[in-house]
Amino acid sequence: MRSIVIILLFVTTIAIAQTDEEQVKQVVTTAYVQGIHNGGPVEDIRKGFHPTFNMLRLMDNEVKPLPIEEWITNIEKSRSQQTTPPAKTEGKFVSVTVAGNSANVVLELYRADKKTFTDNLLLYKFTEGWRIVSKTYYRYP
Repeated sequence: MRSIVIILLFVTTIAIAQTDEEQVKQVVTTAYVQGIHNGGPVEDIRKGFHPTFNMLRLMDNEVKPLPIEEWITNIEKSRSQQTTPPAKTEGKFVSVTVAGNSANVVLELYRADKKTFTDNLLLYKFTEGWRIVSKTYYRYP
């Protein structure tokens, strides 16, 4: 009987434990897709993005970084001015590559079934878990 309990605990532990790829997808979905794009809690955003995060924007043939706290400030301002909720954004994972403690995610974002962005997100696995550290993107016209 004892060996059956041990086997059941082992199988349950394996079933519950997420792979690194699943953890990366969870962070991107919670902090980025739901948090940034779908009005989720700012706390979820801060939990999934490293404090040193920068979005690297190509503007006028120059790379212009946008730190996470400045981005959050812009999001909060935009949310306070909205009179109607925006259309829901859906994220589609094109690829997730995990190599040790680093990960690269290519994500397509859709709003009203129209592709709006292709994002390239970089993550590191810290003691507290996976966090997004950088982003580049292409915005579709």
